[in-house]
Amino acid sequence: MRYLPLTDTDRSAMLDVIGAPDIDALFADVPEEARLSGPIEGLPMHASEMAVEKHMRRLSKKNLAAADAPFFLGAGAYRHHVPASVDHIIQRGEFLTAYTPYQPEIAQGTLQMLFEFQSQVARLYGCAVANASMYDGSTACWEAVAMAGRVARGKKRKVVLSGALHPHYAEVVRTMAKFTDDEIAGAPPSLTAKPDDDGLIARIDADTSCVVVQYPDILGRLPDLAKIAAAAHDKGALLIAVNTEPVALGAIKSPGELGADIVVGEGALQVAGVPAKSISWADLASAAVEQEIEGGLAHELDFDGSDATYPFGSHVAVVEIDRETGEVDLLRHIAVDDCGTILNPMLVNGQQHGGIAQGIAQALWEHVQYDEDANPVTASLMDYLMPSAAELPSFEVSNTETASPRNPLGAKGIGESGTIGSTPAVHNAVCDAVAHLGVEHVDMPCTPQAVWQALQSV
Repeated sequence: MRYLPLTDTDRSAMLDVIGAPDIDALFADVPEEARLSGPIEGLPMHASEMAVEKHMRRLSKKNLAAADAPFFLGAGAYRHHVPASVDHIIQRGEFLTAYTPYQPEIAQGTLQMLFEFQSQVARLYGCAVANASMYDGSTACWEAVAMAGRVARGKKRKVVLSGALHPHYAEVVRTMAKFTDDEIAGAPPSLTAKPDDDGLIARIDADTSCVVVQYPDILGRLPDLAKIAAAAHDKGALLIAVNTEPVALGAIKSPGELGADIVVGEGALQVAGVPAKSISWADLASAAVEQEIEGGLAHELDFDGSDATYPFGSHVAVVEIDRETGEVDLLRHIAVDDCGTILNPMLVNGQQHGGIAQGIAQALWEHVQYDEDANPVTASLMDYLMPSAAELPSFEVSNTETASPRNPLGAKGIGESGTIGSTPAVHNAVCDAVAHLGVEHVDMPCTPQAVWQALQSV
């Protein structure tokens, strides 16, 4: 197939319409001296695809890969080996899926993987709990800073950054702080044999909400976390430890043991600047065993369902129904949920909005249909109706905070609250709107056809 679909006849017809004798006439406004009369001097003619491929291959052989020689890329993180089996395992259908844990019946592999990951991370970093939902280390660092500000109830807005913090992390924190009015007290990096712990401590005052320290730092040095933690806690501030080299924790004490309140890490054990070089958690666990660390990275947990936490809340929906068509117009949706202690209100609201949208969709539109031979009729998104922002109102959400006694954070769940509460709220609103007309029930989803048929039946 030709890349340019026009024929000579097509071109002639187009030129006749615009009144041009030929294509060259279209460039009449270009000065004569600027036009090319032939090939550019010194520039060779184009080569074939195979010739270009051979040329690029010759050039690539001149490159020196990081694995072929000693190097110091990574700012404190170093080269690791990744067994070929890792890619094979993580790409199996049990783990690699497009579905989120919102569909637990088809995401058991994902949930199991997250549980194992979080359990190992919590043990490795010496923390009570671990989160596996951050984007990367730099944005997780900002999430930790925002969490510390939330813990301080907004009364303290100063964030002290170590000069040995990775510059990418520091830059992300500075960028995000522009939207929260946090004061960032940074320091230039110091190329000395030992980290400047005393200089860092001197910058901590009563207005400090948190102190951010990388451990080990970008130069591979080990700051005295215990000393820094004591100084931070003395001023009522939290200590945030950033770790980009988890393998190092096989030989040194964990940040949690040394007093860190929040620990930030990368989701992959990867060399900064060398994306192809990383290590699996399996290799990390093996390394811990080889170094004869007591217990390795093994983790045992007995789950007692009696300690479960349960959020509570209330959803109210206001709808308007067209009698002639059965169309349901969602005018308002109000949700108030109690998910315990809130560390990041933006994440909570995001979970509420997503859950509400999913629940409304179940009540009004989403439906999988089958024919008499059990073949799906709604086989694609052309047939399966999903809502857009145009079909949804601006949600009105709020929260109460009743700390749970079941965990150190006092947190409850929020991920499912919007989904569970919004569906019956919208469905009940539809049934209530047509109840005075004699309609006792409308099956979900309350599509215009379903509502119209219910109205016609009375």
